[in-house]
Amino acid sequence: MPISAEEVMAEIGPVQDILDAHDGIVNVLDTANGIVMLSLEGGCVGCSSTPMTAMQIYYSLKKLDPVDDVIFVNGELPEYMRTFIDQKMADEDKNNTTGEII
Repeated sequence: MPISAEEVMAEIGPVQDILDAHDGIVNVLDTANGIVMLSLEGGCVGCSSTPMTAMQIYYSLKKLDPVDDVIFVNGELPEYMRTFIDQKMADEDKNNTTGEII
């Protein structure tokens, strides 16, 4: 079942609370075919914390079964950060299947 824009916004709620305090805006552009397309706007534009914000959103959304990928259309998530999160999630999955508490 595809994820809706409302479900995406609900999942990133804690991050949105922080963005609200800094006039940051998350726009959900598309959620088709398991690919969530987002842009970070408002106070996020030019903010040095935007990559970290994008990383947290990416991590939160990639945990959801209907989400195959998260694309930030304005390039807010550098490739090395995406790779870091993907590896972290793979390690978590590996540890979780062996019964370790993570």
